Amino acid sequence: MMKFKNVDKDTIRSSNIKLIINLLFDKRQLTKQEISKETGLSIPTVINITNELIEDGLVEECGVAESSGGRKPIIVRFMPNSRYSFGVEVNSKYIRIILINLDAVILEDESIMLNDLFRLNESNVKDIFDEICKIIKVIILKRNIKEVNVLGIGFSLPGTVNEEKLLLELAPNLFVKNMDFHYIEEKLNMKVYVENEANSAAVAELRLGIAKDMRNLVYISVREGVGTGIVVSGYLYKGKNKRAGEFGHMTVEKNGIPCTCGKKGCWEVYTSSEVILKKYNIEEKSPIKSFDQFFKLLDEGDFKATSIWEEYLDYLAVGIQNIILIMDPHYIVIGGDISSYEKFLIPPLKDRIFKDINFFSEDDLKLLTSRFKEDSSIIGASILPIEKLFFINERIL
Repeated sequence: MMKFKNVDKDTIRSSNIKLIINLLFDKRQLTKQEISKETGLSIPTVINITNELIEDGLVEECGVAESSGGRKPIIVRFMPNSRYSFGVEVNSKYIRIILINLDAVILEDESIMLNDLFRLNESNVKDIFDEICKIIKVIILKRNIKEVNVLGIGFSLPGTVNEEKLLLELAPNLFVKNMDFHYIEEKLNMKVYVENEANSAAVAELRLGIAKDMRNLVYISVREGVGTGIVVSGYLYKGKNKRAGEFGHMTVEKNGIPCTCGKKGCWEVYTSSEVILKKYNIEEKSPIKSFDQFFKLLDEGDFKATSIWEEYLDYLAVGIQNIILIMDPHYIVIGGDISSYEKFLIPPLKDRIFKDINFFSEDDLKLLTSRFKEDSSIIGASILPIEKLFFINERIL
């Protein structure tokens, strides 16, 4: 349920601080008089808060503005490199670790490749955690960052996540259960945040991406699995048991292909990005290894690629139609591995989704690809520690 805080002096002050930080983030630099005018806060309140932000290193004074008379107004500038945050993306093929500043600019980008010799499973979770911690420490030393200026570490995880208990409860594609992230929090003495990868991506798009200022949307993450993040009235909707949005496991074929979750005919079995390459490589003497190769073949009119893509879009459209009927969103945002190939994706997908449907039309919602493409989940994860600095409301419904 939505969480409301008692409105006391501390809450009001915190809201005013975040109001000014958000304004300076958007405008980059303003005079204190301009801040007062934009926010409606009194000049003394603005002076007190900006002085506090200057002391914390989040903003700095950077000269004076022109004035027709009297004392020249002082300009205050936002400092994006005053704080940092780590984002970690975990999947079955690799673990990716990034460092961002307050502008969500990626400053460092490292990966741990997983294979048969070094793979995430129930028995070596601690070894994987130790490797993640090692890389984070190396990045901090390399960048000469004070640990106090690191706001935390956000994890993007494929599966059912309990962010309050720091648990990855179930991840069919990783074959692990109840993965506890308190170990990293204690080892590094840093705040850790965990989130489902589709929800992380939805956060990225909602806060900084194509969905900024949108109120209702469903983000569809197409990767080795298919997940969805749901935003309702500006809040991330997770449901009673924090499992809302598992549309990848809705049945689209009765008694269909078995899924890693134990069911048959799940949507993600037919629409995960891996399906595309696997189908193409059946009986191929020279298998393709990348989506760039596949879409080049598609662009050249390759019969096999065209047949696979047409069937893929049919299944993708069926699932999206179901989501629209259930959620009635303003926007559907598609991210992940296929989102960079918009010209092959959006036009034919629209034709399928809106064909012969009486309940909704193309005028009722927008179908878009993610601003951050395949980086949405890890950018969203790295934003999680920054949220408390910037945003006034709880983001979970």
